[in-house]
Amino acid sequence: MSGSGPGQVLFAFVRHWSRRSSDGDHEVAEQGRLVLVAEAVHSLTQRGITATVNAVAHEIGIDQSGASRLVKSAAEAGYLAMRASETDGRRRAATVTPSGHTLLEQAHNWQEQVFDRLTEGWSEQRRRDFQRAMTDLIDRSHEVDTRPMPTPR
Repeated sequence: MSGSGPGQVLFAFVRHWSRRSSDGDHEVAEQGRLVLVAEAVHSLTQRGITATVNAVAHEIGIDQSGASRLVKSAAEAGYLAMRASETDGRRRAATVTPSGHTLLEQAHNWQEQVFDRLTEGWSEQRRRDFQRAMTDLIDRSHEVDTRPMPTPR
């Protein structure tokens, strides 16, 4: 990847880690999906966005029906609760339950352990700089409307 641009490297990293949850064990993949949807709901609510199924779909980049199935599974597992939206009683919004917060805490601990292994040998300054740069990218990604890749002609 030495000749790749920074965007290509970023997307290669995302592809690598998105494949890991789907490889092998079905239970591990299902747990990964439950974490994904709980994290999406948590992130949306942290940003003041009502976590409707459509908002969750947009947050994780899947269609509405797929997000609906994920939200339903997470609610059945006890990680999410559904309630009528405060602004529109016809819409339903997801919230993270206490069990969901425990799930996220465990997932976040695992994520920190993986990060520690990936950055073994890095200085604390390099780790902080990386965290700051990634936080900036994530914050900016919420502001930028990314258009689909152009179709070749």
